[in-house]
Amino acid sequence: AARGKAYIETRLFFGTERPDGGPDVTDRQFLDFIDSEVTPRFPNGLTIQDGRGQWRDSNGVIERERSYELTLLYPASEARLRDPQIERIRNAYEKAYAQDSVARLEEHTTAGF
Repeated sequence: AARGKAYIETRLFFGTERPDGGPDVTDRQFLDFIDSEVTPRFPNGLTIQDGRGQWRDSNGVIERERSYELTLLYPASEARLRDPQIERIRNAYEKAYAQDSVARLEEHTTAGF
């Protein structure tokens, strides 16, 4: 028998290098961003992992940078409510830190607490 209830796991990938050549996003800046933009929308919890990412830029150059992976887990029944909140988080980070994008990955899963 399946355990748990229907949930959605959303993972967001935040780069730290600024395409405009500005200083990299620091740990303190990222945690302040989490406190101001993410925690108010997802107060029940979240997970942050440090990462190293790479991607090919528009000139074909492989770029490598320090990154963060944010995992949000919420009931599938809240998907319509959560979608615009997640998009606001992505847009806020892109604007605040001059990022080209914040990647978003979603999976349907089950979870029990």
